[in-house]
Amino acid sequence: MANSRSALKRIKIAERNRLRNKAYKSAIKTLMKNYFNAVELYSATPSQDNLDQIQRSMSAAYSKIDKAVKTKVLHTNNGARKKARLAKALKQLTAQAS
Repeated sequence: MANSRSALKRIKIAERNRLRNKAYKSAIKTLMKNYFNAVELYSATPSQDNLDQIQRSMSAAYSKIDKAVKTKVLHTNNGARKKARLAKALKQLTAQAS
């Protein structure tokens, strides 16, 4: 256990940050999974409705990733890599459609 007041405060802050980071990371994983499921659904049955779902999913995932990078939950390069994975999936989808 901590011996000083400042050490106790740091423990509380670290726990608060850990929970915040966990929430961001979990949300990002969920949004990315939803996006990849939407892409897979579109590749199976292409339709305008599915394409709109892909755009909404991508927008939500990009937004959450950018917020996580801004609050330093994720490193800048980690956020860029996640966004690149999302863009790559859409690019491959459009290449198959052509």
